[in-house]
Amino acid sequence: METVTISPKFQFVIPQKVREEMGLRAGEEMKVFSFRNRIEIVPVRDIRTLRSSLKGIDTSSVREGDRL
Repeated sequence: METVTISPKFQFVIPQKVREEMGLRAGEEMKVFSFRNRIEIVPVRDIRTLRSSLKGIDTSSVREGDRL
């Protein structure tokens, strides 16, 4: 786990190791929100970047019938 320091302008630098693991780029948009007494920072990604991310997933699970 990395530690950062908040500047007087309430800014901080995302450590290089985390930036590389997440594939973050300068100028990329992030969503910031509080959740259960912590700060969550989530990159805003184009839906097209998720294409093929579930390739090879097992879809043979048994599903419930419609509830109508």
